Amino acid sequence: MAVEIGSVVEGKVSGITNFGVFVDIGDGATGMVHISEVAKNYVKDIKEHVHMGQEVKVKVISVSPEGKIGLSMKQAEPPEQREERRERQPRRQSEPPQRGADSFEFRPRQQENLSFEDMMSRFKQSSDEKMSDLKRVIDTRRGSQNRRSKQ
Repeated sequence: MAVEIGSVVEGKVSGITNFGVFVDIGDGATGMVHISEVAKNYVKDIKEHVHMGQEVKVKVISVSPEGKIGLSMKQAEPPEQREERRERQPRRQSEPPQRGADSFEFRPRQQENLSFEDMMSRFKQSSDEKMSDLKRVIDTRRGSQNRRSKQ
């Protein structure tokens, strides 16, 4: 049987190292499951997750030209279903949205049919306002530093 990338096969753990697990997948083929592919959560000690001779389900994720087979235990597991899905309940029109003190809701601007000149004048006005605010803050800081150095 030829090993195909993406196939999920059953195998038996034939070796455990500190960097991964070797799995015999039959027909004399052995692949390695890297420590990062053993479980979805962080694995500090592989021996807490697998033991010698254990039957495991693995997914073939790579086959090198030299014949090295890369396996994954975590990719062989079915995707987790969300246990709890909140159902959205429609808000009543009279009810304002509930917001916390630090929440922010993005609202895109209304599409307006403006000419290029109008858009440029708005941009320039906005830019001038921002620059004057920035200049005021910088001048205030410079003024307070100059007063300290004179005393």
